[in-house]
Amino acid sequence: MSAQPEHPTDGRIPAIPNTINGIGDALTGANRAQFYAEVLAAEEETVPGVMRKWWKAAMLDRAPGAAESRSHAAAGTRLVSVDDLADRLEGITR
Repeated sequence: MSAQPEHPTDGRIPAIPNTINGIGDALTGANRAQFYAEVLAAEEETVPGVMRKWWKAAMLDRAPGAAESRSHAAAGTRLVSVDDLADRLEGITR
């Protein structure tokens, strides 16, 4: 017998609700304050763009190893292409 989980684990990151509160709840600290400042100051037609920008930032922050990846990028080491990163987030191995 092997110790396998009864249900396969899903490595995908659950999506953050694309609402002002959903995005705000997912952000922390200065990012949360900046998001609310931008969305509250935005004109009606620019609100969707502000929300998209911060939704993406919040989703990337949730990615496994995001903080470590940022420190590697700042140091110029262990860089990963955007395509490889997208594949990792989707659980694709090549």
